[in-house]
Amino acid sequence: MDVWRRLLLAVVCGVAVASIYAAQPVLEPMGRDLGLSAELTGWIVAIGQFGYLAGLLLLVPLGDVVDRRRLIAAHLALTAVGMILTASASAAWVAFVGLAMAGVFAVVVQTTVAYAASVSPPAERGRNIGVVTSGVVVGILGARVVTGTLAEVWGWRSVYAVLAVLSLGLAAVVLVVLSEERPNRPAGYGRAVVSLGGLFGQRVFLTRGLIAFFLFASFGTLWSGLSLPLADTPWQLSESQIGLFGIAGLAGALGAARAGRWADAGRATPVTGLALTLLILSWAAIARLPWSLWLLIVGIVVLDFAVQAVHVSNQHLLAAAHPERTSSVIGGYMVFYSLGSALGAAATTAIFTAHGWAGTTLLGAGFAACALAVWATARRLPLDSVARPGILCADQG
Repeated sequence: MDVWRRLLLAVVCGVAVASIYAAQPVLEPMGRDLGLSAELTGWIVAIGQFGYLAGLLLLVPLGDVVDRRRLIAAHLALTAVGMILTASASAAWVAFVGLAMAGVFAVVVQTTVAYAASVSPPAERGRNIGVVTSGVVVGILGARVVTGTLAEVWGWRSVYAVLAVLSLGLAAVVLVVLSEERPNRPAGYGRAVVSLGGLFGQRVFLTRGLIAFFLFASFGTLWSGLSLPLADTPWQLSESQIGLFGIAGLAGALGAARAGRWADAGRATPVTGLALTLLILSWAAIARLPWSLWLLIVGIVVLDFAVQAVHVSNQHLLAAAHPERTSSVIGGYMVFYSLGSALGAAATTAIFTAHGWAGTTLLGAGFAACALAVWATARRLPLDSVARPGILCADQG
């Protein structure tokens, strides 16, 4: 895969995932405009995650049955429809319908990652997954920068209008630029969905999934709750100023390609343990937000690097273990991602309202500690019989 196609796939991932996370820096004005109480604003992000979960279960298995190129284009177009609904919403329930729809079809991210993995030689799979996956984190964090600026100038609705236009444009480009890619597995949609359920009984898959659940609960705790204390005293920052903190996250996310190379070299498991330790430590710096924005920035950089390193390692291991059904295995793994992100988004606003930023940081660090505990426990267990000899012997769990 050449560099331009890798970049195109990364942009597809970034725009798709931005449709779920664009609300994070504008939760307060968006919730106020839609008539939501402060403690319920976290559901603006969480509803997209639940839609995403439905898409993972029902739509991602299609990638193992039909041409992924056409599937990517169709999902981008339908994501745009959800964005248009959200941008034009006059009531909270209409916005929720649009956000849920965008979440359902944002699973184009998993189809895109599966496409990249399936067309990559084994020696380059980790690097290509790393570059494409970097688009996910760039989309999550870059959306914060752009959203804050757009919202301050034209209002929060302009954000979703822009995302709709980008999604439609990318759908057209994908059909023109990407080559047709037909999976070599005539299993049929029903069988693909059933096989997806069977993955949840495999220890390596379950271990990596649980790590992702706690990993993204910690990630969601930070990014869904960060705008609340920054907009409050003593900082009282504007939406555009709050959005600039996404740049710090982007610096950490640049570790994606490097994490992929480490995975190609067979070091995914030790890298996971080290990254999860860094994730816990990052919360010590983030906890200093009421007194120091510089320490907050350091914590954000470390947190996002750690999250990206673990996420790429997880996907590399699972794609290598199940090359014949890459879409299903990545989609099943992302169920844990979606549930964890939704938990972090919904819990952080409630915890912040009740216990302030100190409670929020303890929540985020606690999620990170749970992920490290899952990794440490899995390291002490023997490799199960599902993992294929020679593929996961060095990176078992």
